[in-house]
Amino acid sequence: MKSNQELHNQRQQVIAQGMGAAYPLYVEKALNAKVWDVEGNEYIDFAAGIAVNNTGHSHPRIVEAVKQQLDKFSHTCAMVTPYASFVELADKLTTVAPIQDAKAVFLTTGAEAVENAIKIARAHTKRSGVIAFKGGFHGRTNLTMGLTGKVAPYKAGFGPFPNEIYHVPYPNAYHGISIDDSLQAIDDLFSCDIEPSRVAAIIFEPVQGEGGFYQAPPAFAQRIRALCDQHGIVLIADEIQTGFARTGKLFATEYLGIEPDLMTMAKGIAGGFPLSAVVGKAAIMDAAGPGGLGGTYAGSPLGCVAGLEVLNIIEEEQLCNKALNIGEIAKARLEALQQDVPAMGDIRALGAMIAIEFTDPATGKPLPDLTKAIIGQAQQAGLILLSCGVKGNVIRLLPPLTIDNETLEQGLNKLAEVLKATA
Repeated sequence: MKSNQELHNQRQQVIAQGMGAAYPLYVEKALNAKVWDVEGNEYIDFAAGIAVNNTGHSHPRIVEAVKQQLDKFSHTCAMVTPYASFVELADKLTTVAPIQDAKAVFLTTGAEAVENAIKIARAHTKRSGVIAFKGGFHGRTNLTMGLTGKVAPYKAGFGPFPNEIYHVPYPNAYHGISIDDSLQAIDDLFSCDIEPSRVAAIIFEPVQGEGGFYQAPPAFAQRIRALCDQHGIVLIADEIQTGFARTGKLFATEYLGIEPDLMTMAKGIAGGFPLSAVVGKAAIMDAAGPGGLGGTYAGSPLGCVAGLEVLNIIEEEQLCNKALNIGEIAKARLEALQQDVPAMGDIRALGAMIAIEFTDPATGKPLPDLTKAIIGQAQQAGLILLSCGVKGNVIRLLPPLTIDNETLEQGLNKLAEVLKATA
C-alpha cells in the first residue's frame, strides 16, 4: 500500500489544486471517533467530516441499514420510481422540524438545499432579492457563493455572482457588532438599495459555521422574524452544520424561539451518505411547480435509509444530551487553559459546536498563522482539527456525538499539549 506522502504526491498530480486537502493524511478505516491512516497511525477525530458524522464513523446500525438497501437496489431516481424510505424520511423530518404543517424536498448537497430554498422563496413571493449575512457560508455553487459572506477561499476569482444579493453584518458581541447594528444595516438596505417589497428571503445560520461559530442571539432572530412577517419575506434558517443534535437540540433554531419558514439540512442528516433537504411550511414549499425541484440523485435510497437510522440513533442514544455533555467538558478544559495560553482570545460552545478564537493578547489582532500551525502540530500528535473564521483564526471542535468520555479526554489532552507547545 502507498504511504501518505506517496498518495499526496499522486493527488497533487491528478486532483485540481482548488480542491484542497487539510492534511497529507489518507484514511484506511474509521470507527466512531477514531481514524486510522494507510500507515496505521491512529487519530482522534475532532472534525467528524465537517459535522457530517454526528453519529460517529461507521455506526453499525447505519452500516447494516445501507447494506440491506444495497441488496435491494442503489438507485432508481425518486422522481421516476420512488420508494418507501423517501416518503418515510420526509414524514419524520416534517414531524421533528420546528415548523408547523411542513413539507420536504430531498436533494444531494448542502449547496443544492440552499439553492432550492431560494428558488422556493422566489416562487412563493414572486420577488427576487435576497439578504444574507457577512461571515455566512452557504456553499460553493455560483448562487451560494453569492450568498456566502467570506471571500477567501470561497469567492476569490470566481465572480461575477448573481445580482440582487445583499449582505449585512451578523451580530457579534465579541467583535462589537450589536443586534441593533445588524438591524440598522437592513433598514439602510431598504432605504438605499432595495425596497422590502422586492425581497424574497432573508437567510441566516443560527450559528455561523465557516464564519467562526458565532451564535445568533435569540432577540436578534425574533426581530428578524418580526421583520419578515411585516414585509412578507421568507425567513430561511440554514441548519446544514448546526442540525441533527450537534448543538444539543435537534436543530439550533430551537434555541431562538422562532419558527422559520424554510430550513436547509445536510451534513449530519445521513451519517456520511450524500443527502440534503429543504423542509418548510407547506404553503410556501408548494409554490414550485412539478418538476421545478429535484435532481437525478436527490433523495438517494442509500441516503434515505441512513437518514431514518440517524434519527433513531439520535433519539435512542440521546445524542442531544451527549452533545451538551461534550460541550461542557470541552469548554471547562479550554477555559482552564486560557491562563497558560493567552492567545486563546475567546472560547464559544453551543453543545458540541465548540470554537477557540486566537488573537494577539496585546492588540486583539487575529492570529491565522498560529491557528494554522496548531492544526498542523495536532495532526502530528494524532488529533484532527479544522479551522474557520473570516480571518482564519478560529479552531472549531466537532467531535462525533457518539464519542466516549475517555476518548474525548484523550483528545483534549492532546490539544492542550499542542496549545502549550505552539501558542
